[in-house]
Amino acid sequence: MNIKKILKTILPLVLGGFLVWYSLSKISLDVLIGYFKDAKYGWIVLGLFFGILSHLSRAYRWKFMLEPLGFKPKYTNSVLAVLVGYLVNLAIPRAGEISRATVMANYEKIPFEKGFGTIVAERIADLIMMLSIVAVTLFVQFDFIYDLLTKNFNPTKIIIGLTVLILGFYILTSFIKKAKSGFLLKIKTFVAGLLEGVTSIFKMKNKWAFIFHTVFIWVMYVAMFWATIPAIEGLHVPFGGILIGFIAGGFSIAATNGGIGLYPIAVAGALALFDVPTEPATAFGWIMWTAQTAMIIIFGGLAFFALPIYNKNK
Repeated sequence: MNIKKILKTILPLVLGGFLVWYSLSKISLDVLIGYFKDAKYGWIVLGLFFGILSHLSRAYRWKFMLEPLGFKPKYTNSVLAVLVGYLVNLAIPRAGEISRATVMANYEKIPFEKGFGTIVAERIADLIMMLSIVAVTLFVQFDFIYDLLTKNFNPTKIIIGLTVLILGFYILTSFIKKAKSGFLLKIKTFVAGLLEGVTSIFKMKNKWAFIFHTVFIWVMYVAMFWATIPAIEGLHVPFGGILIGFIAGGFSIAATNGGIGLYPIAVAGALALFDVPTEPATAFGWIMWTAQTAMIIIFGGLAFFALPIYNKNK
């Protein structure tokens, strides 16, 4: 069991190291350093400002999940817990949620399981927002994506593949609905829990405030990506490229520890679809990843040390 835990921790870091090497093979280190030196840091700071606003909003949104449970934690502790959670996620994927709940259990006396449950519900809302951005991107860039697919794939095969997927999904859904034991029952229970979490959002007292902050958080995420683009001289990315680049970067962060190594590759690959040259696209990915990672390390580290000081009387 300990070996499995060690492997789960080490393998993402090894993968990240390989991806860093692969990314740097696409651009010389001297050229990349040159982009960092010549970057317009005013735009990077503006992007980080949007990122900070998203963290503050996330901490404030959390109280709407905790209040129905009878808890009213201090906003400062909520902010510090969120920042520590982001920091922990850099080292161990998804462990940040556990650390958030642990912080609130220690300093606000909120039972771990209840705090963790609200965080899971939050993540469901965030997943819906991410899927909504994907849907908007598909709508806005439909012609572009359609042309891209038809140029690189046989349209007949695409139609057959989609038909098979739809039929497969329908058949699998039918089996899941009828499941009374085994793995399919676990899936059925999991999906039911997700749906319950989603519907609970619309039943809460401050649902509109919660929805507003959820939308605001993700608008700030996109704004952070958008604001950093002008930091590189001559980098021009259309609105569709911003959305697709943001989505690619978002999935890379979920796949590895904070997107280490993979984020620049994913973003550069997305921007390449819009004929953005490899070097500035890769440099942008590295600058974007470095800026948001540095923000998490600095503010997460400060939050880690500030928690016991702020709560010293408890």
